[in-house]
Amino acid sequence: MEFSTAHRRARLVTRHHLAGTAANPVDAASGVAVLHATEPASVYLSILARCPSVSITDISRVLHDDRSLVRMMAMRRTLFVVPADEVPIVHHAAALDIAAQQRKRLLTQLRTLPTEPELPDDLEGWLESVESSVERALVARGSASAAQLSTDEPRLRTALLPTTDKKWDVKRNITTQVLVLISAEGRIVRAAPRGDWTSRAHTWEPGEAWWPGGITSVDNARARLVEMYLRRFGPATEADVAWWTGWALGTTRKAIAALDTVDVGCGLVLADDAHPDEPIEPTVALLPTLDPTPMGWKQRDWYLPEDITPLFDRNGNIGPTIWWGGEVIGGWAVRPDASIAFQLLEDRGKAAQRAVADAAEALSPRLEGRAVVPTFVTPLEKQLRTLGT
Repeated sequence: MEFSTAHRRARLVTRHHLAGTAANPVDAASGVAVLHATEPASVYLSILARCPSVSITDISRVLHDDRSLVRMMAMRRTLFVVPADEVPIVHHAAALDIAAQQRKRLLTQLRTLPTEPELPDDLEGWLESVESSVERALVARGSASAAQLSTDEPRLRTALLPTTDKKWDVKRNITTQVLVLISAEGRIVRAAPRGDWTSRAHTWEPGEAWWPGGITSVDNARARLVEMYLRRFGPATEADVAWWTGWALGTTRKAIAALDTVDVGCGLVLADDAHPDEPIEPTVALLPTLDPTPMGWKQRDWYLPEDITPLFDRNGNIGPTIWWGGEVIGGWAVRPDASIAFQLLEDRGKAAQRAVADAAEALSPRLEGRAVVPTFVTPLEKQLRTLGT
């Protein structure tokens, strides 16, 4: 049986908890496989949208005390929050590849760019020594900021020097690159923020504290990752899978071929999941910048409005979106006073208008008075943030 657009939207609403059906933060994250964490506030806002019973404090506890959700760099060299049970799949299918790419890139820079101080000929050995020293320092502290680790291991402050007079070509140290590299290998973990829930600066903790004995190995990890994706985002095309994973087409096709899938016209679903979801009464959801739902497919015309210009920045990042019955009908923003401003781009009747207004009014107090300042600002978000000021 082929899936209609209505079937796809119904499945999206149900599986992504867009009707507020998630029981807890882990359930909310699992419904979309992983949460985008490039914008730290979006992790919280994505969960708040799907789980009406939780608070900011509840989400922080799950992230930093229970360790049920883990920040890690994986697909497309993007930072995600991953349910703990899915960490081994994401780690072996995606994160280790990113780590290898990061190591190669850093070593190339150390070989080809001038550094301060100058480095020995054995760069691989030197880098491994720095990494081991950082791990020991972190174990000794238990938790540390990047600045504290660079004090404990001064070689982290090794600088890559500019080679041109371009404005972007500036002196920069390797601290972040080293920490990102060894975190992608699972040796250290991004932990609690240095500030409130919107902070972009995090402390680090030893990987051993999160995974005693290391992250569990997984057979056929890439196929397992595609299975995770299709269970939440199917129907999806081969191009959608390649985009979401960040893999080359050959790698993508091999992973898909290892699964039992069915083509339902608009894409692939798992063979045991080929029965379409029936359309349901529409509900509203306010999803934040880079939420996993609008970022889940390369081909997005079946849920986006005809004019998408107000919703995307110039780099193609999607901003906050208003969803109604599985389609995007507008955008919203958090204003400096933590109130919610919104604008509908599609007319879906008075019921939709009332539901959006009610959702905006309900979300504002859940932010605990904290304004959310985006890194990636879309035209509509910029307009709404300054509305009435």
